[in-house]
Amino acid sequence: MITDQLILNAKVYNSYYKRFETANVAVKDGRFLYVGQLGAETFAAREIIEAEGQYLVPGLIDIHLHIESTMITPETFSYGILQHGVTTIVPEPHEMANVFGVEGVHEMIRASQDCQVDMFYAIPSSVPATPLETTGGSIEIADIDELMATEQMICLGEVMNFVDVIRDPDCKSNQILRHVRSKYPGLVIEGHTPKLLDLDLHRLIFAGIDSDHTHQSIEGMTARIAAGMFIEIQEKSMTPEVVDYLIQHPVSEHFCFVTDDVMTDSLAATGHLDHLVRKAIAMGMAPEAAIYAATFTPARRMKLGDRGVIAPNKTADYLLLSDLSSFTIEAVYKRGAQVWDRSLPQEQAAPQPRFPAHFYKSVQLAPLSASDFAAVPSELPDGRYGARVMTVNNVSTFTGEKHVEADVKGGLLQWQDTGCGLIATFERYGKNGNRAYGLIGGDTIKRGAVATTYSHDNHNLLVVGHNPEDMALAANTVIAEQGGFCVVCDGEVLALLALPVGGILTEAPLAETAERVLALRKAMESLGYNHYNPIMSISTHSLPVSPALKITDHGLIDVSAGKVVPLLFPLGEA
Repeated sequence: MITDQLILNAKVYNSYYKRFETANVAVKDGRFLYVGQLGAETFAAREIIEAEGQYLVPGLIDIHLHIESTMITPETFSYGILQHGVTTIVPEPHEMANVFGVEGVHEMIRASQDCQVDMFYAIPSSVPATPLETTGGSIEIADIDELMATEQMICLGEVMNFVDVIRDPDCKSNQILRHVRSKYPGLVIEGHTPKLLDLDLHRLIFAGIDSDHTHQSIEGMTARIAAGMFIEIQEKSMTPEVVDYLIQHPVSEHFCFVTDDVMTDSLAATGHLDHLVRKAIAMGMAPEAAIYAATFTPARRMKLGDRGVIAPNKTADYLLLSDLSSFTIEAVYKRGAQVWDRSLPQEQAAPQPRFPAHFYKSVQLAPLSASDFAAVPSELPDGRYGARVMTVNNVSTFTGEKHVEADVKGGLLQWQDTGCGLIATFERYGKNGNRAYGLIGGDTIKRGAVATTYSHDNHNLLVVGHNPEDMALAANTVIAEQGGFCVVCDGEVLALLALPVGGILTEAPLAETAERVLALRKAMESLGYNHYNPIMSISTHSLPVSPALKITDHGLIDVSAGKVVPLLFPLGEA
């Protein structure tokens, strides 16, 4: 029998029994044909691979991520994750959709067409994430229908506005949910359900949302699984108690590993989904169970029945590992063709511009001055007030709220006398000129300034700082670059990453971007930022679906209440 490939003497992972078996594997037409003891006496193969006892596992599958979070293009992202064994992903481009609406989704898909990694796109369901922010674009029901008619969309991406889903039957998210469940009843619906329990959690599931990828606790995860939710475990949920729970309880069919957001320097230094597999194994999970959660269950969640398994008629995406406990990848194969070899690392081809011309001109903001940060106007009479402070903590992207006293003099908030930093956001699409101010403290910078248009999910210009001059310099540097990330201290630019594609992506190569992102991280830490991921932390200060106090161009947002709250209030009243 003629085949394209014959792999001899491999330890083959059997997903159905969650165990390894020594076998030979035949591949034909990009699919597995045979797994068993027959070999060269039966199969005349064009290519023979002597596995010599190496482990053969399915290609890794990541079903919840945002390419834009890595701040690189789909082409560069594919190059970066393929060498970490990731052969299939489900990206949700809601960042680009927030900038350009449905056109942003189409262009991200177009930019993915020649990538070696299979990319099955999710429809952004929450653009904007809430009505309490201004974005460049939106996704409406008509856009969902158009995407379903013209593109290969695999699921409805994470429904983020959980507050309105529970409290407002006629909100946009509920309208979308009803439409999708009626018109596309087989479409998978992804969720974003931080901290919800009991009736609130069950009401969300009743609305059709049956997965959660947010930060898990034992209580929350137990409640979700008991209610039928599928759990997507990202790294920040891999605490000792959560991983131990996954090991000790029979829940292997109810969870998988996902990355969600990975910084470029982390991708280059530690890996991608393979990093989570290694971490799970190091924390005591059996390798067979960790592999299952990165291949079989994510494929089944997304109804990708043709992959995630080494068995006849399944897509021949696979990895060869030299060591199981360290998950050391020696080679990666896509549809039976080798696409990466540890001994022959591939240089990235020079990325080419992939987006329309107007994608490089999305920041519609005039230069700012120090007075835009020194003088924070207040409509309150002069006097002393209580003030809300967004507090950053170093173990989560969630923020807290504390109160300090602040003075208003001459109609201006004297923020520099409070001991807090200033956070400001500026609508950058040329729609309404909104701006909003707040106070910030905790594990954030203690001097200098940081400015970025990479601010989830509205991607308006966000500035945090302690010095008006530094804040203006950081902001204007980002504006001049048509988007990016800039760190400034004492009038000097310490680090800069230009993101000219929609204000959120760069077309620079992976290695160069990773170096710049690492420099950003170090510069922020040098200013006192104390966080495991300072870039993601500051970028989510404007995410009004992530607890607890956030800021958009509409003002400070009480996330749990789903409403704008004043920065200042009479002493004794909150």
